[in-house]
Amino acid sequence: MNYLSICSGIEAASVAWHSLGWKAVGFSEIEPFPCSVLAHRFPTVPNYGDMTKYEQWPLQPGSVDLLVGGTPCQSFSVAGLRKGLEDPRGNLMLTFLGIAARFQPRWVVWENVPGVLSSGSGRDFGAFLGALGQLGYGYAYRVLDAQYIRVGNWPQAVPQRRRRVFVVGCLGDYTGPGKVLAIEEGLRGHIAAQSTTRKEATEDVEGSVGNNRWWDGSPCASTLTKSNANGAQRMPDKANFGAVIQPIVGALTARGPDSCGRPALDAGHVFPAVFRKSKRAQSATDDESWVQAETSNTVNAFDTGERDTHAVATAMTVRRLTPLECERLQGFPDDWTLVPHRGKPAADGPRYKALGNSMACNCMAWIGERIAQYEQEDK
Repeated sequence: MNYLSICSGIEAASVAWHSLGWKAVGFSEIEPFPCSVLAHRFPTVPNYGDMTKYEQWPLQPGSVDLLVGGTPCQSFSVAGLRKGLEDPRGNLMLTFLGIAARFQPRWVVWENVPGVLSSGSGRDFGAFLGALGQLGYGYAYRVLDAQYIRVGNWPQAVPQRRRRVFVVGCLGDYTGPGKVLAIEEGLRGHIAAQSTTRKEATEDVEGSVGNNRWWDGSPCASTLTKSNANGAQRMPDKANFGAVIQPIVGALTARGPDSCGRPALDAGHVFPAVFRKSKRAQSATDDESWVQAETSNTVNAFDTGERDTHAVATAMTVRRLTPLECERLQGFPDDWTLVPHRGKPAADGPRYKALGNSMACNCMAWIGERIAQYEQEDK
């Protein structure tokens, strides 16, 4: 399947769909640093730049099987001004529809923040869906949270609470999108009432979460796992299949060296825990508040390493997440954003921003696999 990626960023879609054998026929990205990532990681795929100039692109109708993109979310996000379609960035949602109308792909996949559902009292999102229908697309949408989506290379999901709206459309097919986004497992089981409070004292991170969450006692994804006695994580060395030490904390796993999962700090082991900012400083003299959390907060473009909403604690020391840890929280390969930029290795700031603007790879992989499965069944 040939796909065209709009607002490509650092290409979560291409990372997610690589195992499907799908081919990117073009990207559309204008931000300097993501463009450097695309040029380094995908040197043979053209980047057509400004998406509003799509009529000038050397692509013909029928050459694109799938159109994918997450148009800018700032105008719909609660962190922004919530201007919706009155914001020029929000109007890129309509440009996405124009691209679909020109190239007529069989499938479209669109992603945005949950705030789009209430923007303009729901009229903005309704206009988008209505336009899809007028173009001949059957469509379905749902909110997916990255911490619960287990698939393929992400069998334990990713340890990040990241809720996003996904719209899937299929040209001339009014049943396919619903089948793609259907989750039978979501209708099963017994969920405890939200009003239920936990009265016992919290012993560790895993104890505060319980057994009904996205991890089952094993390390949380391949992302942030168990630490060794020196406080650094052991990872496979791709070159010699040995082991190398990397200073990456094993956040989000409550497994210690004893049978009860308790840390043994006196033995030199590190017990990591994730913290989330609960109160932002309103001035230079104001205080910030942090609380221990179950999963990492949503990685966003406001995280620069100097001011963000994430922290991990190990052996009584608190520090911010590294770009490598943020890559893992989004499901990217290690050092995916560590590329040459403007003649030198990329600085942390652009890496944080690009990762915050990206999609979660496991969610995109799940959607891609469902589309591929439907296509096979349809044939």
